[in-house]
Amino acid sequence: MTRPLFPISWKDLFIETAFEKRFQALLRSAWQKRTWHVIVADPGSGKTTGIIDLVRTTGSPSGTLSGRRYPILAVTCPKDDENEQTLGNYLYRALGLPLRGHWSERKCKLMGLLVQFDVQCLIFDDAHDISIPHLTFIKELTDQGKLPPYDHPLGVCLVTAGRGDVMPLKETLDQPETLWVQFRHRLDKLQPFCRIAGHTSAEVQEILATLEMVCRETFPQLNLRQWSEAIYSWLTHPLLDPTSSRRVVMGHLMKLVSTALEWSYEVGETEVSAETLQAAAELLTLGRDTIRLIDGAGPTVEIPRSDTTEQESVPQAEAPAKDAPKQRPPHHDEVGETQTKGPSTNCSFSGPIQLEAARWLESTVEVVQCPSCGSVSKAKVKGQSVVISPHPPRKSRPVRNVTRWMEQGTEWVLVQKKV
Repeated sequence: MTRPLFPISWKDLFIETAFEKRFQALLRSAWQKRTWHVIVADPGSGKTTGIIDLVRTTGSPSGTLSGRRYPILAVTCPKDDENEQTLGNYLYRALGLPLRGHWSERKCKLMGLLVQFDVQCLIFDDAHDISIPHLTFIKELTDQGKLPPYDHPLGVCLVTAGRGDVMPLKETLDQPETLWVQFRHRLDKLQPFCRIAGHTSAEVQEILATLEMVCRETFPQLNLRQWSEAIYSWLTHPLLDPTSSRRVVMGHLMKLVSTALEWSYEVGETEVSAETLQAAAELLTLGRDTIRLIDGAGPTVEIPRSDTTEQESVPQAEAPAKDAPKQRPPHHDEVGETQTKGPSTNCSFSGPIQLEAARWLESTVEVVQCPSCGSVSKAKVKGQSVVISPHPPRKSRPVRNVTRWMEQGTEWVLVQKKV
């Protein structure tokens, strides 16, 4: 039985949870007051999702350059690349600008572009991967914006992932060097380092109520709130809450609920049972380290094909039925050596092909490449057939930038033309 396609797209779903309200409120405060903050939250809390929603809702189609305006500009910190040019290129791409010219020239123009696009706050996601050259570049860029002729201060938010009492970047900014003393001085005086808390039991119940409304069409009798206490207890398991914060991460909650709903949808239920929720919770806790062996054909996924693909696949499927392989007598070439016309042991793409010799000569083809194994062989006209010499035992390297064309259901790859 074909697995039914679940009608709800979880990746496109954004819920304004209590965490997102706290997180976006701090980002909006940094934007309006042009303050600097280091923000940390548990992995999977929804930091990136909240940043994407905030950037989309604050962007404006009207501005001072090309009709665009980005009050909040967000980029991801480069990983394993300490070059400041990489971070600068990320800012250019976020503005939709091409990377033309030398970095030294584009670096001088970057602050002017931020002013033209009316950028007022910079958000750096995954700041736990940020390097010292990147921090130096951020300080240099923002210091340039404070001076004439710009007079354009910027808010900065370094969003990091961390658990417990760990505060990324704090040890770096606590160093006695002048650079870090100046950087620390630019942080907000009241909220320099902030931790965004996860969801309480009551907030989990609110999220479940929202999910009931989202899934009402698919599950008319869905009532997730009756299981809120059990779900909260499962999601505060020591494996999912190693710091004993008694707070629920949105990523864990969505995995549990979405898995249970998808299982219920497969069996045609209109409600989710306690057994299904418990099985999904055990999958996140007891089965999180289970190594599953994928053997045989593996999981099957239905991929919808376009009309063009279907039209192209029909002639190829019908070609073997029309031109069934027939056993032919051996062919003697000009030097008297016997050459088998049937398929060779190396590859089936060898032997005579029934083509018009005149048409083959008009195409000026003398070397062909096998589309199956990539071997290159010579071809010549013998009588009314085009004969391909057998493939060599060792495969040749495929030739790049070849041209493919079809002739009577057989695919030939054009490699070389006569000069």
